[in-house]
Amino acid sequence: MNTVLIAFVLLLILKLVAGIVLDCLNLRHVKAHADEVPEPFKDFIDLPEYQKSVDYTEAKTRFGIINDIYDAIILAVVLLSGLLAGIYSLFSEWFGYGLWGQALVLFLTGIVLSLPGLPFDWWHTFKLEERFGFNKSTKQLWFVDKIKGLLVGFVIGYPLLALLIFLVGAAGPLWWLWGFLVFFAFQLVMVVAYPMFIMPLFNKMEPMEEGDLKTRLFALADRTGFKAQTILVMDGSKRSGHSNAFFAGFGRFRRIVLFDTLIEQMNPEQLEAVLAHEIGHYKLGHIPKMIVLSALSSLAMFAVLGWLEGAAWFTDAFYFDPSTHDQLVPVLLLFMMLSGLVTFWLSPLSSRWSRKHEYEADAFAREAMGSCEPLSQALRKLHKENLSNLTPHPLYSNFHYSHPTLVEREEALRES
Repeated sequence: MNTVLIAFVLLLILKLVAGIVLDCLNLRHVKAHADEVPEPFKDFIDLPEYQKSVDYTEAKTRFGIINDIYDAIILAVVLLSGLLAGIYSLFSEWFGYGLWGQALVLFLTGIVLSLPGLPFDWWHTFKLEERFGFNKSTKQLWFVDKIKGLLVGFVIGYPLLALLIFLVGAAGPLWWLWGFLVFFAFQLVMVVAYPMFIMPLFNKMEPMEEGDLKTRLFALADRTGFKAQTILVMDGSKRSGHSNAFFAGFGRFRRIVLFDTLIEQMNPEQLEAVLAHEIGHYKLGHIPKMIVLSALSSLAMFAVLGWLEGAAWFTDAFYFDPSTHDQLVPVLLLFMMLSGLVTFWLSPLSSRWSRKHEYEADAFAREAMGSCEPLSQALRKLHKENLSNLTPHPLYSNFHYSHPTLVEREEALRES
């Protein structure tokens, strides 16, 4: 076994072990508090509801561990057996080594590699989520969603992949820099296009109906300087009982989207606080900051691709034919499968930055509402209705959570 394969096996084992250790720490910590509702939560959740959230966390954690082990085995088999190289070689014989042929090879290989994960996706939806009353989807809708996603991915991804392959030959040694610029421009377009054109293919997104709630929310937008054109309501209940709200787009294309489940679960004041939080993300510049971070990450990714493109030692290690060393596709395939072994260890950094933004948006909402109570009550409602883990292990939450825990957010909200 060569050095590259040894490094791959070690990274795979380290990631798997670290993930399982974190999961077990979190599970043990949650179960240690399962017999009684912790003091901070006693005034909004009773013991049966709290224990249901503990059961949900335990079920998700055990499912996640099994899924992670399964994914690691699939990844090891695909790469160590030379199966990935074999699939690439077979598809290349069928579709050729030309620009459009190789783009198709890359796209189809990605589909084949996603197939082993479908049973777990199905089980998560129709067994785990169904068991706890969250799943509202049907098997037909689940299947249609997969087909729609595939078609949308092909329409958008296939030309983009072809353009990337074209740049390797047309732009010379600095193709990766041009590739980054194209990819970043595409990301900016998608920030606007995704909520406007793609999300409606899966969910209805309609302007909020006229009434007291809409008047109240638009008044909040006006006094916080948001100047919203519309607030959209998404039929999230079509697929899940989970509730959420999010901000999409920028400039005059900005949109705030509320799940219909959220509107059903909260009173007007709580919804106003949630909207204030989302407006806070916009007013505090979190969207452009995230775009800059994404751009830097993409630039680093393309720089690595530029270094690896044509590197015989890299593609040889995973059994690719040496004659394909001038091809970008083998490197892209390997990068797609291996990058998670590295980015996993960067999760705490991105999570910490995201949590900082959440604290800032919470503080903005507190000032906009004139009190911390509306947002605090809204957060409690979200955690209760979504069966969120109320007692995560600190190490686990610091590593994985993009949002602070409920206790952390309430403590920060009450600080003067």
